[in-house]
Amino acid sequence: MKKRMKLFICIAVFLCSIYSFAGEKHILSDTTGIKYSNKELQIIPFRLIAPPVGYQPEYIDLDNDGDPDIIKSVTINNTPVMWIDDDDDMSYDDFEGDLDNDCLLIDRNKDGHYGMSGDLIIDWGDNNGDQQADMQVIADYPNNDGEKAWSAGHYMWVFDTDNDQVFNYIDWNKFSLKAWEFKGLSDFYEDYSGQSLFLKVHAGTNRIDDLTMNWETPFLFYDEDQDNLTEFAIRLADSPLYYDDSSTKKEMLTYDGKIDWVSIAVDMDNDNQTGNEFDFDLSIRFRGEGFDYRNMLHDISNFNGLAETDTFFLDPRFRHLTELRYPDHVQSKEMIFNEGKWDEVYFVYDEDDDCSRWERVEFLEPLDPFKTGSFKGGLDNHPQSDISGDRGEWDLDNSGNGKLYISKFDGRLHLYGAEWGCWRIDQTAKFYQGFDRGWHNRTPNKFPTIKYTDVDKNGFIDLVEYDLDGDQVFEEKLDLNSLGLSDENQLIDISNFEYSDYLELSEKIADGLWENAQNAIEAAESLGVKTAWYAKLKQARTLREKYHNGYWLQLYIFKDLQYLCKRNNDMDMLRKVEVAYLTSDWESIVKK
Repeated sequence: MKKRMKLFICIAVFLCSIYSFAGEKHILSDTTGIKYSNKELQIIPFRLIAPPVGYQPEYIDLDNDGDPDIIKSVTINNTPVMWIDDDDDMSYDDFEGDLDNDCLLIDRNKDGHYGMSGDLIIDWGDNNGDQQADMQVIADYPNNDGEKAWSAGHYMWVFDTDNDQVFNYIDWNKFSLKAWEFKGLSDFYEDYSGQSLFLKVHAGTNRIDDLTMNWETPFLFYDEDQDNLTEFAIRLADSPLYYDDSSTKKEMLTYDGKIDWVSIAVDMDNDNQTGNEFDFDLSIRFRGEGFDYRNMLHDISNFNGLAETDTFFLDPRFRHLTELRYPDHVQSKEMIFNEGKWDEVYFVYDEDDDCSRWERVEFLEPLDPFKTGSFKGGLDNHPQSDISGDRGEWDLDNSGNGKLYISKFDGRLHLYGAEWGCWRIDQTAKFYQGFDRGWHNRTPNKFPTIKYTDVDKNGFIDLVEYDLDGDQVFEEKLDLNSLGLSDENQLIDISNFEYSDYLELSEKIADGLWENAQNAIEAAESLGVKTAWYAKLKQARTLREKYHNGYWLQLYIFKDLQYLCKRNNDMDMLRKVEVAYLTSDWESIVKK
């Protein structure tokens, strides 16, 4: 019986050690010299891997007050770690620090230095004193701190403004920042969902001269209906400037304190949900001189780190910041439209509704309508943009000041002041964008394209060109001016929009398209066109289907009516059909 009990205890200790020290294969000795061999676990490590059972951490009492201020321990692969107790609540019973106001230093390269080159630092802060962290900062230093400042690590703050305790996501097996990991379509482990914000730059703190400012400063997420999902996002960026440090012979990064790049992303129909956490439909981007944010100070004085530990850090400055500079959730909306000085505005609409990215519908660029591939000089020149499926429009002199309008010629939202626009059609979202198009390597060989141009330069599109057979030649043009039609439409000023205004606008557009489609069906049937072919499109279960099917029903019916007129050699009727299509006045051609 005693032998069985001893065997049971040995097995239990062995299993506990596997659970506590999960990860890659390794051999690690505890204080008794007994070796444990662990098999790599194929589950996500949501926490720092604890030291093996029986391992005795080292405790250091810096202020001689009877309790420890530092724990030195180990984690997976015998990697040394150090916990610093910044709120003086550590005890000798602890094997790790806490997650409200402590700092974790990981000696990734095992060189005996915990917060230097090659190491990762995660620091939590409780700024409001409720015993829960409401901020977290990452200081990530590469092993090879090269000449260039950019991509030489990470400096990132995350603020928990919705009290869900979600911060950065770290791969604890590899000790790397993995803010873009997700499950399903877009359920990101980083705190992108809900009401949140972060500040980030791809550089180590030692390469930045002012740590109160940042590059993405900030990235804002808005939970407008309190469902713990994001319906609205604003990215504000202060493009870094660079200079050479004569003493270190390395490039340094600085900021001028101006937000010169802004994007606004909106889930127009609020159809995000579990399994589809991000579903932005529209994005608008502003670039130019922007606005100054240097006086937008936010207090973080309670974050202050234990000064006696500064020698452990390559750059301890971030540990003693008392304020950060950035426009918050309220200030950003006001400054973008009231103070921002912008040179150009980009607009993109996710027509195939396949974008599940966390930050925006990625912008198309005003380049070649037909060239494809990252940095190949086409609309999808940006590597994160959709190859086909999105519609982009560009106001390259900001003559429209970011205003929008609903056109009569297609019933959809357009950018006022855009010189031109283009839509590569992916009607069935076959070339699904997802988080990053590079992951699926699906590129269409051919795609239909529609080009939009403001020929008379009054801010409204008046020429629509169609390449529906994908041969890269626009075989058909519809010119509002030559037909004697006005291209002017009522302007929509989004500068004071609340999220409810976007929802109302989306409903107005979808209902309008659907109503026009019903009128098109009536007109077509009266002229002898059999619309039962389009029975599938006649069904609309959601607002998005009204939008999508309403557009396509009208286009198909228009093409049928075009054919009928040409077959009958009735050019007068063909002109009437074109006018009816471009003005959404289908009643004008109903046969009485």
